[in-house]
Amino acid sequence: MENRTVSTAQGTGEAATTGGLKPNALGVLGILFFVLAAQAPLTGIAGAVPIAAAIGNGPGVPVAYATAGAIILLFSVGFVAMGRRLVNAGAFYVYIGTGLGEKAGIGSAGLATFAYCMIQAAMYGLYGATVQGLVAAYAGVDIPWWVWAVVTMLLVQALSWFGVEIGARVLALLVLLEFAFLVAFALVTLFTGGGPEGLAPAESFSLQAALQGAPGVALMFAFASMFGFEATAIYGEEARDSSRTVPRATYLAVATVTIFFAFTTWMLVSAHGASNAGATALESLETDSTMWVFGPVGDLFGPWVVHVLSIALATSLFAGILAFHNSANRYLFSLSRAGLLPSKLGAVNRRYAPWAAGIVQTVIAFLLVIPFAAAGQDPVLTLFSWFSGTGVLAMMLLYLLTSVSVIVFFRKDKSDTRLWNTVIAPTLGSIGLAAAITLILANFSTLIDGDLWLATVLALTVPLVLALSIGFSQLVSRKEEMKD
Repeated sequence: MENRTVSTAQGTGEAATTGGLKPNALGVLGILFFVLAAQAPLTGIAGAVPIAAAIGNGPGVPVAYATAGAIILLFSVGFVAMGRRLVNAGAFYVYIGTGLGEKAGIGSAGLATFAYCMIQAAMYGLYGATVQGLVAAYAGVDIPWWVWAVVTMLLVQALSWFGVEIGARVLALLVLLEFAFLVAFALVTLFTGGGPEGLAPAESFSLQAALQGAPGVALMFAFASMFGFEATAIYGEEARDSSRTVPRATYLAVATVTIFFAFTTWMLVSAHGASNAGATALESLETDSTMWVFGPVGDLFGPWVVHVLSIALATSLFAGILAFHNSANRYLFSLSRAGLLPSKLGAVNRRYAPWAAGIVQTVIAFLLVIPFAAAGQDPVLTLFSWFSGTGVLAMMLLYLLTSVSVIVFFRKDKSDTRLWNTVIAPTLGSIGLAAAITLILANFSTLIDGDLWLATVLALTVPLVLALSIGFSQLVSRKEEMKD
């Protein structure tokens, strides 16, 4: 699929460009921090794990993360192989389009943009509620959650305006803070022999542990925690020596997040006691689910850590929001540069940041969030839960299509004849992803509070967006033919 060079809009006061992002701006660690920020480690642990343990598979949550990580690792083998051949800021769009055809590629680009925007909007809901609670607790001022969400949209837009390096520095500080506390807790718990029932590895990593309860729920949250690693390819144009930097960052990101989540959740289960982990998690949902995580950490290091972690949760969400903003605007930028969206969205400023696409992405976030505020809906129970579940399904479908595309592409291209990288690993990854999607759909209504009708509607938006995007590609093709 060929990229078309476009020029920036005039009259903006921005530097004229040819639609290129800043080269040599990021190394392995810079890309890694963007990925880890999108995965929002503290958000995944404090926000998702208690729910996964309560209504998922209880003490078997760690094996769900290990399973998701193994599937993603298989997927990433083909993903990296494709990335060596194709470097583009719209990774899914280019990869799927090259293997399965341009219409499928454009459809996947629409689906990827939809997924990133849905996940980011979901995070705004949880973020707004978290900040509202913090300010009310420490300053005694109760400002509506949506006000904090809108203010943060403007801040995220400003940070992205100044370029990818500024964002990387901010994310590095926030991510390191999150990891420091959780890794310290996990290591101390491990070396002191665990909680009241010891480490109990069999209760967390056996087949029986994996299949108990509703494993699809736990698996859904596990995959959600992995999302964002694909940003390694999105930043390929801005990476130093992308043929080496992107593969290293990808494998390092997948390995890091898998080990981190599996190990930390295991230590949390141990701290509560394997036989009691599910029950205590369910109890925490009725009051403050984060205390299922913050409580044991506070018991170990002192009550002051709970205050620090509560603030760190807000920064974790902010980091994830910023990372997903960067991913979404790069898809808009890539589609513009390919001539599929208005050329103005391909504009970059003097810092080589895709400023026009960033503004559009911010407007989309605003339009997704504000209706929930206007309707007086709970931002966590509706905005966060509905959009995060839908975003997970969209992303997993993209992963599946990409794996199939890798197999098809290298059957024709022959530029990479390694069977493991181009056939075996992508095939195993495809099987794993298809099985996981089936299991998640079987339990999807559980994620939407048992509302089967709403769960069906939200799930159907994923193939609908894909179909509409493909239909749009056909319309664009017809217009191009008429011009010729």
